[in-house]
Amino acid sequence: MKPFRRLSASMALAALIAGCGTPPGQPRADSGTPAPADVVDFSALYAGNCAGCHGVNGQGGAAIALANPVYLAIVDERAMRASIAGGVRGTSMPAFAQRAGGMLAEKQIDALVNGIRSRWSRAGALDGANPPSYMPGSAGDVRRGETAYRTFCETCHGPDGRGGPKGSAITNDSFLALTSDQGLRTIVIAGRPELGAPDWRGNVAGRPMSDQDITDVVSWLASHRVAAPGQPYVAERSAVGASRAE
Repeated sequence: MKPFRRLSASMALAALIAGCGTPPGQPRADSGTPAPADVVDFSALYAGNCAGCHGVNGQGGAAIALANPVYLAIVDERAMRASIAGGVRGTSMPAFAQRAGGMLAEKQIDALVNGIRSRWSRAGALDGANPPSYMPGSAGDVRRGETAYRTFCETCHGPDGRGGPKGSAITNDSFLALTSDQGLRTIVIAGRPELGAPDWRGNVAGRPMSDQDITDVVSWLASHRVAAPGQPYVAERSAVGASRAE
């Protein structure tokens, strides 16, 4: 029994020494929760900042799907980072960088960009095709854009973009008020696979849209923007108020 008592005493001494580094009632140095700005886990960052608009696992929602390999093949890392950090003026995409009034540190924005690209990019997404440029390289023409719309878009989105059997209204003033010209161009090029909308190659069989077709269609769509979106509803409410006052 004597060896057992000596062993027990040694174990007790070791436990006492191990506990001396942490004052009673205080958490251990490695047991604390990291500060919000130190969280760099992609899943946590995406769920907390992106999923509400871009969908769970990047599958799309109110905003485009980020898990679209065609989109990731045409957008460069710099452009993606700029959109996350600074937002997109005139749309519902806010700025997330702390330097722009958001909540994320630069390393967290890096984690989002790297995570999106590494998880959802796919080699061969373009099947060897030479895609239109992500950003326009020339000015668009509204008249040519109307012709291009009728050729490539009207079958789904209906006459004058008011909606059709396969696509929503895309000249709606509220939709256009929440979408930038670049956002329109991105959708036309990359499509919205989560909604069944093809990329620039799939509107007319064997005839992909050219870079200029896309630029012109975006100009035509943008020409439908109005200064005060939803104004008819405002006017209607004013008329109702006036009739009640009478």
